[in-house]
Amino acid sequence: MSGRTRMALCSTAATLLTACALLPLVDSSVWLLQAAFLLVAQTAAGALARRVPLPRPVTVLAQAVVSLLLLTLVCAHQQAIAGLVPTPESLQRFSTLIQLGRDDVRQYAIPAPLTDGIRFMLVGGVLLIGLAVDGIAVTFRSAAPAGLPLLALYAIAAGLSRSSADWLWFLLGATGYLLLLLAEGRDRLSRWGRVFSGAPRPPGGRVTAAGQEAGAAVAPVRAGRRIGAVALGIALVVPLALPGLSGGLFDPAAHGRGVGPGGGTVSAVNPLVSLQDSLNQPEDRQVLTYRTTPGTANDQYLRIVAEDDFDGSTWKPTVRRITDVPKVLPAPPGLSPAVRTTKVRTIIKAAGWYGQDWLPMPYPASQVSIGGRWRYEPVGRTLVGDRGQTTKGVSYEVTSLAVAPTAQQLADAPKPPPDVMREFTKVPASLPSVVAAKAREVTAGAMNDYERAVKLQDYFALNGGFTYNTNVHAGSGPGAIARFLRQKEGFCIHFSFAMAAMARTLGIPARVAVGFTPGTLTADGSMSVGLRDAHAWPELYFEGVGWTRFEPTPNRGSLPDYTRSDTPSDISSDPSAPSQAEPTAPSSEPTAQDNCSTAEKRVGSCESTIPGAGGGSGDDGPSAGQITGIVAGALALLLLPLIPMLWRMRVRASRLGEWDSHASVVLRVSGSRGRGVLRARGRVARAGKGRASAGGGADPRVRWGHTGPEQPAAGSTVEPTADEAVRHVLAHWREITDTAWDHGIPPDDSETPRRAAERIVRSAPLGQDAAASVHRVASAVEQVLYARTPSPAPGLADDVRQARAGVRASAGRSTRLRALLVPRSAVRLVWAFSAWRRQAAAGLAASWPSGRFGLRRASR
Repeated sequence: MSGRTRMALCSTAATLLTACALLPLVDSSVWLLQAAFLLVAQTAAGALARRVPLPRPVTVLAQAVVSLLLLTLVCAHQQAIAGLVPTPESLQRFSTLIQLGRDDVRQYAIPAPLTDGIRFMLVGGVLLIGLAVDGIAVTFRSAAPAGLPLLALYAIAAGLSRSSADWLWFLLGATGYLLLLLAEGRDRLSRWGRVFSGAPRPPGGRVTAAGQEAGAAVAPVRAGRRIGAVALGIALVVPLALPGLSGGLFDPAAHGRGVGPGGGTVSAVNPLVSLQDSLNQPEDRQVLTYRTTPGTANDQYLRIVAEDDFDGSTWKPTVRRITDVPKVLPAPPGLSPAVRTTKVRTIIKAAGWYGQDWLPMPYPASQVSIGGRWRYEPVGRTLVGDRGQTTKGVSYEVTSLAVAPTAQQLADAPKPPPDVMREFTKVPASLPSVVAAKAREVTAGAMNDYERAVKLQDYFALNGGFTYNTNVHAGSGPGAIARFLRQKEGFCIHFSFAMAAMARTLGIPARVAVGFTPGTLTADGSMSVGLRDAHAWPELYFEGVGWTRFEPTPNRGSLPDYTRSDTPSDISSDPSAPSQAEPTAPSSEPTAQDNCSTAEKRVGSCESTIPGAGGGSGDDGPSAGQITGIVAGALALLLLPLIPMLWRMRVRASRLGEWDSHASVVLRVSGSRGRGVLRARGRVARAGKGRASAGGGADPRVRWGHTGPEQPAAGSTVEPTADEAVRHVLAHWREITDTAWDHGIPPDDSETPRRAAERIVRSAPLGQDAAASVHRVASAVEQVLYARTPSPAPGLADDVRQARAGVRASAGRSTRLRALLVPRSAVRLVWAFSAWRRQAAAGLAASWPSGRFGLRRASR
């Protein structure tokens, strides 16, 4: 086995071993078998391209084309030509699969089902990484940088997975990378020849063909193995001894960072990331159960975290310092003793599978009794797990306050403190102006902040014409809120984001809370909270009351009593309402959209009377121009490797079709300057200005030197110039030398035509007929260049074709394949372009002083 073949196999193994880190993300491993099959085919294509051999960039391009064909065969064969060749429809299918995969990633929790979109993203990603690793390590012979694509693949898997076996996937990937380095080292070492050891050979020791004793390892290889084992051990052990390196993307738990027993900062996974996934789960799994003080479950929202950092497109928790959990939590900020409060005691039990970094609690909590490693964030009044602590299976007790302000107390609330106004009314400049304009329009006529807040809530929940739909794309960018206000369709994230942002534009301190609605009352008197009870709502600050909950999402949760008008409301206050009243979730009343499958909704093929009901906005997905560009780029990639072959075929056709292969060519030289007349004898079938077709052969063409006003008549004799005759013969000779060059016999301009013909015949080697054809063309070259009266040279084109057939017959299969796909003589195209560029530059420089590109000197 050659060194490159060994490295190719090791690169494939390294990619597949690293791809195993993606296994915990989905509930099926079938995709890995498909990726392995396609990756082996991709590697085989690279091995064949290197064996031809093709240039390195062309080799990588050939592998990319093969990968595209294989992906088309597996994922878009119904839209392809013969199930393999990509078409614009198949590329559109790829775009649809990518969009479906993105939606599925947002929709499903880990492990997700293996949908078509997720499978395409996994298989396509592994093929892309495999192409990069094979190209860097094998084609360009640099194995060390090939670890970067492998690291990127592992980083993506580790950032998404919460598997306890992450160290195993790292070990597999590192093993594959070390195998690749070892194969490269062995390949480099083999180029130095035999390895001799200074130690004496033991008696009777057997020596291998490489000059080594049997069973003895090469010293550099043995040293490399030891270094690799030590490095791998350090990489696995050192992170365990450095807890300060934990946290961030690669650690799913939230860790406090900082120095000192009571300090640090909060850094945890944003619960908004999985909120839409929870709402769209096919099964409403139970998250937690709780028992609380009777009569308080109606408004018992379980709050996880407060999102107060608004960048114009999304909300996220501000990174703050954390402390140890006090026995009694501080009093809620802004709460006045004049506001009626009720002490509530709640006992909560989290499910064993539910691992959340933040602790769900009623707000505002005054005391928490829980075991484990938990820290307290004072501003948001939340508890966050430390050093991998999560909510899996934990039981805890929370004492909280049920705050019941009156509408008059909220209306009479004084202006908030300056620090609250400064921090919680910040609006980025990227927020579209339509958001603030709509807020002013909706709250027109309101006398105070409380009335403005109620008007905003009623606009979304009651009289604004908004529809609740969890299948709508959440959107991104500064225009997401403006797009939601225009389409008037979304779920709790859209409603809470929009109301909080609009409240801030009105000068009302606002933030977004994430947690759960009260849940469903069970037969034993406890409350059950499921995945579909996940929710987000805005909290607005009123001095004297503190952070106050509002509910803008229609048919979700319950409207607070302090925001209701005297007229009856259709909003139910039953504790079971959050889980029973879901208009677009599975419902007992089917609508036009419910009759449509989820896949049809995503691609927008369902009929709907609501604009944008398919989810997302009109500017999502690739446009027609983008699809056209993708198709054009794909066609260009397919045609790019064929440019040398197409150019060579065009040149050959031009050389052999320029003169009649059956015409008799005679050169008559006269005069002291060597000027002559070339007479072509033959029946002229069709003539035109500058060109004619002679009888005989498959429509051969003759370039004539006639430039007069009269055209040659049929049956007449035309006299071309001597220069054209010389060019005709030399073109046939050039075709023979280029054919030999394409098949590995380079030209030598220092040789005479006769000597060059002998070398071609000898090097090929050629048969008797082909050799005679080469000598006849060489003799014709000598005649037109040196003879005073050249002899007739009939059938030059036939001689060239016979010589070419003889050269191809004597060459091997790989040589013929390279001569066809990547002919060496195609370098003349580069030379011609260079000559044209130099000539153009010289012409431009010559025309600069007095031509149209320059300024003419004024006359005196």
